[in-house]
Amino acid sequence: MRSSAVRRWCWLVVGMVFLQLGTAHAAPSFRYARLQQQLSQPDEQIDFAEAKLLVDHLMDPSIDGPAVLRELDSLTQAVRARTSPGLSSRARMDVLLSTLYVPGPWNDHRPFTYDLKDPLGKDWRAKLLSTYLRTRKGNCASMPVLVAIIGQRLGLTVTLATAPQHMLVKFADGQTWLNVEATAGGYKWDSSYERDLDISASAIANQIYLRPLNPREAVGAMAAILMEQLNHDRRGDDLLETADMLLAVNPRDTTAMVQKANAYYLQLQDRYIGRYKTIGDIPPSLQEDYRIRSHANLEWFAKAEALGWAPPTDQNTGDYLKSIQHQLPQGGQGK
Repeated sequence: MRSSAVRRWCWLVVGMVFLQLGTAHAAPSFRYARLQQQLSQPDEQIDFAEAKLLVDHLMDPSIDGPAVLRELDSLTQAVRARTSPGLSSRARMDVLLSTLYVPGPWNDHRPFTYDLKDPLGKDWRAKLLSTYLRTRKGNCASMPVLVAIIGQRLGLTVTLATAPQHMLVKFADGQTWLNVEATAGGYKWDSSYERDLDISASAIANQIYLRPLNPREAVGAMAAILMEQLNHDRRGDDLLETADMLLAVNPRDTTAMVQKANAYYLQLQDRYIGRYKTIGDIPPSLQEDYRIRSHANLEWFAKAEALGWAPPTDQNTGDYLKSIQHQLPQGGQGK
């Protein structure tokens, strides 16, 4: 595990517990059938807005989907109204970013900004698209997704990518992928993320970070917040089911690997640790199940670490909190 300091713009909080198991893929439960359908669509049929609303609705069924879509329509039209004919893809992306982040009549003088009052994204409601559109204050779960949604609606080639506890937008400018740092409204080099987030050479070689995700994998990245909520609510069975669905789409999804480990820990807590005083008290008929799940927890953490994932540390958190105090919206390609 790495112990060096890491600067982060935003954190996708991942619970840390110890345990796990590999299971055969089963048909999704009724609750997650629509998410499975979304993940099973051909890439060219993936609609980022639809996918994000589905994930958010699983977290909060009271969300008014049609109202969110109307707001997205309004923002998309605002960008189109400011886009001159014949602009290059890069220039069109610049218009998109300025429409969101620069105050003006196009956004009712209410630009979208990073929420410095909740820098670690502890309030899961702040990661919902409906919340972000209402408050105009977001984080690295909501901000890049909105850019990707609007970009897709404008016909730009956009997707998502991940970094340690972070998500960003990948934008195709001709044959070149550019990183859009949505929390700051500008561009950033791969090398900057590697340096600032202390991304290891093995993580880059194994393509777990900074790789442009295909559309279905991008939906999986959006669903990281759903896994986070399920872990927080100690819903181990649901968390395991969700993690397995995401790993089926992206076997290199280390966030899903860690959350799968967390799911087995929660199952052990519910089935064994909370019921028996010692391991020896577990009935003989259940000992093998306990052993398998215990081994699997460690195994899935090991799989994630072997690909280059490393858990955040207290030092990482402290450095992140210091770094965001100096974070300001900026244009251009970061160093």
